[in-house]
Amino acid sequence: MENTSSELSSSSSAGIELSSDGEADKTKPPTNGSQRDVITLVLLLTTVAVSCLLVYNFSDNPLMVWKINWFSQNQTSFKPREPVTELERVLMNAAMEDKTVIITALNEAWVAPNSIFDLFLESFRIGNGTERLLKHVIGVCLDSKAYDRCLQLHPHCYFINATDSDKLSRANNFMTSGYLKLIWRRMNFLKDVLDLGYDFIFTDADILWFRDPFPRFFPDIDFQIACDYYKGNSSDKSNWVNSGFTYVKANSKTIKFYKFWCGSRWRFGGRKHDQDVFNLIKGDPYVEKIGIKMRFFDTLYFGTFCHPSKDINVVNTMHANCCKGLNSKTRYLNEILGVWKKYLSETKMLGNTTMAESKWKRGHRCGRHVR
Repeated sequence: MENTSSELSSSSSAGIELSSDGEADKTKPPTNGSQRDVITLVLLLTTVAVSCLLVYNFSDNPLMVWKINWFSQNQTSFKPREPVTELERVLMNAAMEDKTVIITALNEAWVAPNSIFDLFLESFRIGNGTERLLKHVIGVCLDSKAYDRCLQLHPHCYFINATDSDKLSRANNFMTSGYLKLIWRRMNFLKDVLDLGYDFIFTDADILWFRDPFPRFFPDIDFQIACDYYKGNSSDKSNWVNSGFTYVKANSKTIKFYKFWCGSRWRFGGRKHDQDVFNLIKGDPYVEKIGIKMRFFDTLYFGTFCHPSKDINVVNTMHANCCKGLNSKTRYLNEILGVWKKYLSETKMLGNTTMAESKWKRGHRCGRHVR
């Protein structure tokens, strides 16, 4: 009996438990094995914790690193965005929320002190609802001196670096070689703006802005243009246009139209300006096929010296076309701007928003020279 007791005691100390019939109970693991399992689990958890700390020290956001690595491995077609060009930078800085910009073309002669560009900017500053639009105006400069002068007066200027900029810097009277170079350089630039996805209003710098023109624009129209002579119907393609003021939406139709317009210059010998070429192609079967929607502005609202607005109470812009020579344009635009200032002063003093039509001096005395 003593031996049996001692054997049982030694068996218990070895971690083996017996059942009631004296056999070892195999349903319970040995005590030493349980300890080994616990130690293994602790070591595993410690290893994981240390690994996490190392990854954390490697990156502030380990999950993001994993996502980036996974994306780069699985998205082989991904390409980073290339830096924008100078033109794109200027367009982005000047654009309205809907990617619309207002563009005018300038050369050295037109930005001279007390000349056309000064009058242009002043009309924006004093017009009804036009001052806020100035931040969306881009001065497109055709020579370096115009660019330097533009930057002194306005935040958004772009220089077209041209090898023949000396020829483009002059006053360039109507239909001279320099004039045609300037006009068609401008046209190709506007085509580039459309290609970049920007809507634009193009306005010659010899146009005074009296009122915000946006309420007068036709909705859902691709291409809208002013007229030298308006025949009473905004859809009538027989209206004689003036390309000095256009509102164009950037889409596939207008891009195709501008490419066709610029390319058509050489179909007619290269000696015609953009307006003449437009009048020759506006009914072309290709233009019809494009499906571009066009409208023509009433000169009552978008006046010209060829066909002046008859009512100062509703006029939005006044263009010094049909006026030959930079000095003549400047003189008569000064006169018109003086009339507008007087109108603003008198309507403010009287508390009225309209005045008699007779108060409006029509600017046709400059002459009958187109543009």
